[in-house]
Order: sequence, then C-alpha cells, then structure tokens
Amino acid sequence: MSRFIVFLITLFSIGLTLSSCKGERDKGPNPYGTKSLIPQSPYAMLIVESESCIYCKQLDRDLQRDPQLQKAVEGMDVLRLLAESNARVKYRLDGKEGESTEEDLARALGVRAYPHIIFYNSQGEIILRIPGYTPPKTLACAIRYVKEEFYKKENINQFLQREGCV
Repeated sequence: MSRFIVFLITLFSIGLTLSSCKGERDKGPNPYGTKSLIPQSPYAMLIVESESCIYCKQLDRDLQRDPQLQKAVEGMDVLRLLAESNARVKYRLDGKEGESTEEDLARALGVRAYPHIIFYNSQGEIILRIPGYTPPKTLACAIRYVKEEFYKKENINQFLQREGCV
C-alpha cells in the first residue's frame, strides 16, 4: 500500500513539473522578445562585453558605484551587448538598421577588445569608440564630450587633455 502511495505522489509530481514546463515552452524561445539597441535619448552608450572579461565586470562596478559616472550617464541610454549571446537585437547603427544576434552584431561592428564602448546618436551615427577599459574619470569626460557635443568642435584627445581627464 505504501508503495502505491509513493507511486501516486511521484506521478503527481511529474505531472506538475511537466505542466509547468509546458507553460514556459508556450511562450516561445525568448519570452522577453527582441532587445532594442535603438536609443530613446539623443545619445547612447553601447557597452559590448564578454562573459569572461574581468575589465567588463570592473566597468559594471564603476557604473554602479562611481557618483561621477552615474551623474555623467544621466539622460543617455546605457545599453549592453554580450558578444557570445545568440539573443536577438534590433539596431540602428553605422548607417545600417536591422535585426541580428548579439554575437553577429558585435562581429559586424568589428569589436575585438572588451569592454568596447560605442557612443552613437539616435540616428545611429557612431560618434566615438573606446576599445578596452577606461578609468571612471576619463570615461566621465568622454561621456561629457559626446553629450555636450564637443565632438563637433575638436577631437577626443584634445578634449581630454584640455579638460585634464588623462
């Protein structure tokens, strides 16, 4: 009799598990849909990162903890792209608009170093690329360079030196 009860409990548990899994499967392969990299703000900062990149993790900590960086990114979309991901993304970048995987877009953008930061405007025009990790003070200045449109007047190196950011 006790074996029969154990059998019924096991059968009931399996049934519950299968019914909960079925609910997940019905939502499709990506229940959250396609991620958009098209900015809602005038400017965006796209961080292309890798799962194994320690400097990517440091940049993430900087963005969460550094008050100067937090203030600098206000009013700018901060977006992320994982170079090894097959998740779908919609983009408007570098004169092209479309949809692809994160991995394919990172490759198409020629990203070879991580983190790789790409600043662009709402039309998708790339303004500035920063390959590799940048300390918070310098990154905050680069963000200001883009947001305040100094890029229309001088190159980034002149701006960073003039502002004492390096």
